[in-house]
Amino acid sequence: MGHPLIAFNQQSPAHLLANYLTSQSISATVMQSDKEFVVVLDDPAHVDRAKVIAEDFLTNPTHPKYQQAAWDSGKNVQLAPSGSGFSMKNIINDAVKAPFTSVVFLLCVAVYTLSLLGLFAPIAQHLLMQPFSVLLENHEWWRLLGPAFIHFSALHIIFNLLWWGMLGAKIERTLGMSMLLIVFLVSATISNAAQAIFSDPVQANLYLFGGLSGVVYAVMGFVWWLGWLRPSWGLSLPNSIVGFMLVWLVLGYADILWVNMANAAHTAGLISGCLLAGALSLGSEKRKQ
Repeated sequence: MGHPLIAFNQQSPAHLLANYLTSQSISATVMQSDKEFVVVLDDPAHVDRAKVIAEDFLTNPTHPKYQQAAWDSGKNVQLAPSGSGFSMKNIINDAVKAPFTSVVFLLCVAVYTLSLLGLFAPIAQHLLMQPFSVLLENHEWWRLLGPAFIHFSALHIIFNLLWWGMLGAKIERTLGMSMLLIVFLVSATISNAAQAIFSDPVQANLYLFGGLSGVVYAVMGFVWWLGWLRPSWGLSLPNSIVGFMLVWLVLGYADILWVNMANAAHTAGLISGCLLAGALSLGSEKRKQ
């Protein structure tokens, strides 16, 4: 039987410490006892060294080295922030702590503000999607991302940024900025390209669609599927939220809402997010083997 080292009242810190100890050649596991999660050493000979590491962990449990060890082991977990939830205050706080989430958030706000000040026409001229035949000639490939930053109403931008601020920050804090950047670039490109395929351009060879919705559906699908495939990584979504977003997607196709929905972008974004989560999970499994 192993030697108990330290007990936590939450599962995440126990697994973070156990993963880090294992990365330091001190084999450790987590056992649940009543409402506590106990870090247990497989070899009592390592107790003294493990105690020093545990004390250091308690001093600064959010140090990146612990999350890195968890990531390397394929068991990514994240310390849950206190008071987390769906309130506006918590969403804003999460976004501030996640740089890339904040950059996209602020760019969307800046573009929308400039649009309100009468600059929508020049912004649209340079950011809206164009037919692929035109892009092949002018090479303005940033237009594959550009529509994500354009919003057409206050409700449109508030809805998208609330979800982006919550889910984007959650991914960035758990898996890092690079992972969220990949999800954003892939989903924005795919969702905008898909919407262009199923839309007709307006004057000046521009498609009049925009918004972060495709990316929002992607981060939702990403968190949803990772919560199912890798629950120990600390990413998940309540079934009620998933259900709401899927119903909203279906209503868009039913064409009974008071707004025009970019259905192709939403669907393509959701699928791309789910596929990215599956690829990440599969890659982690192969790395462990």
